Amino acid sequence: MQGNWSLYLISRAALFTGCLFVLSACENTQQEVDALFKKRVAVEEGVKVESFLSQDGKTKARLRAPYMIRQQVDSPYIEFPKTLHVDFFDDSLRIETIMDAHYAKYFDYQGKVLLRDSVVVINIKNHDTLRTPELWWDRNKQEFSTDKPSRINKADGTITFSQKGMRAKQDLSWYELYGNSGQLPMPKDSLP
Repeated sequence: MQGNWSLYLISRAALFTGCLFVLSACENTQQEVDALFKKRVAVEEGVKVESFLSQDGKTKARLRAPYMIRQQVDSPYIEFPKTLHVDFFDDSLRIETIMDAHYAKYFDYQGKVLLRDSVVVINIKNHDTLRTPELWWDRNKQEFSTDKPSRINKADGTITFSQKGMRAKQDLSWYELYGNSGQLPMPKDSLP
């Protein structure tokens, strides 16, 4: 009985000593352990980017930007923090509309681009020009929209202001203004 008791005490002491070694061997801080399980985000960068956008096998636009960042997260996006220029093509690959902005962010899954800071869209054929501080571009619908103030200048001198936003086709052939006002050209012979 004495031998069993000694064997029991020795095995308990060995187990206790082993636990102490295991616990004292951990040298990682809580921050280091958390970092092991933290999700890493893949980031891709591009310089002097030129990309062609196509739909149904047809080239629809050419995008140029001096710098691009692609974030591979749950909802991936591409950011253009140093300006963006896009040429939109008609079916004959002639430039139909151009678009410039100082900042853009493309949301991959939504097919939408948020444009900010001095956004300008110009229809090359009729010289209609849209200016706004912020604009959404829906690639799938080929439409622009904003809830910010905007201004459209037409070649005939018409200037239309929108206080509550607007919606337009990508080529500016059709647009809808909300809370608008403006100046219309008057023929000289119509004045009294």
